Amino acid sequence: MESMEALYQTYAQTVYRYLFSLCRSADLAEELTQETFYQAIRTIDRFDGTCAVSTWLCAIAKRVLQTHRRKHPDTAELEEQTLTAPSAESAVLGDEDRLAVLRALHGLEEPYREVLYLRLFGDLPYARIGEIFGKTENWARVTFCRGKEKLRKEVLRHG
Repeated sequence: MESMEALYQTYAQTVYRYLFSLCRSADLAEELTQETFYQAIRTIDRFDGTCAVSTWLCAIAKRVLQTHRRKHPDTAELEEQTLTAPSAESAVLGDEDRLAVLRALHGLEEPYREVLYLRLFGDLPYARIGEIFGKTENWARVTFCRGKEKLRKEVLRHG
């Protein structure tokens, strides 16, 4: 296995984008990225190589975020309200419409919700999303499209 410095250089941006897609807070994503690599160093002896390094690191990142949310339940609601710079879609949508979309997105079942977050907020390519889930790029594309359709139907149903 590569040195931890080399792993950090190679995967830090992927882990950061993954966390950012889940929490939508740049500061928190940066903090949790550091914690992820700290946990990776602590548990490196448990990595058996049966999955990609990025998959292993993203699994650690997800647990780190879950731990953070359990310890700081008051900030979880703030994370839900934090949005990135407006996209073209959100510039067209009013605040009420955008809120309806975010509510519907939050209500989607897995893996659709996480795939949509990774693609829309994390700006991850389909190949990387597939890798995170241990699936193919095509699986990520199909899951994204199906999730988008479920999201559209949910927004139309409530909107």
